[in-house]
Amino acid sequence: MDFEKHLLVDGSNVVHAWPELRSLAKRDREAARSRLSLALRALHDAERVRVSLVFDGRGAELAIERPAGAATFLHAYSPAGLTADDVIEQWVGRSREPGRCVVATDDRAERETIEALGAAGISAAELAQWVERVAGRQQEGLARRRRANDRDWRRPG
Repeated sequence: MDFEKHLLVDGSNVVHAWPELRSLAKRDREAARSRLSLALRALHDAERVRVSLVFDGRGAELAIERPAGAATFLHAYSPAGLTADDVIEQWVGRSREPGRCVVATDDRAERETIEALGAAGISAAELAQWVERVAGRQQEGLARRRRANDRDWRRPG
């Protein structure tokens, strides 16, 4: 399956930028990360966007998780000594087509770096708007499907 875009998300930056996630993270950081992952899963599935959600890590090596089992949707945790920003910059820099990369962060220096490498940058607010648009389209599609099902069930058999 060919994906048009590769969305790389500075996970901690976005968690702290979205008010509902920032509030949740104060109580349960993992729950906030999971909620962000779920929101991004909708982009992956509905928009056919490859998603890499990158967090600052704790281990000696880069850790990759595929929570949905798809190779095109992953969580990455930077190794000790590197930040999520460093990992994102390396991935964009090594990309065969950096113009297909979109990086979501409110970190101005990070945005300048990835844009110099050829990627596009979007803010956490722009990411939230994108997620909301996709969720709205999904809800509209479900409502249409329900109406069609209701019509089908009401027809004489």
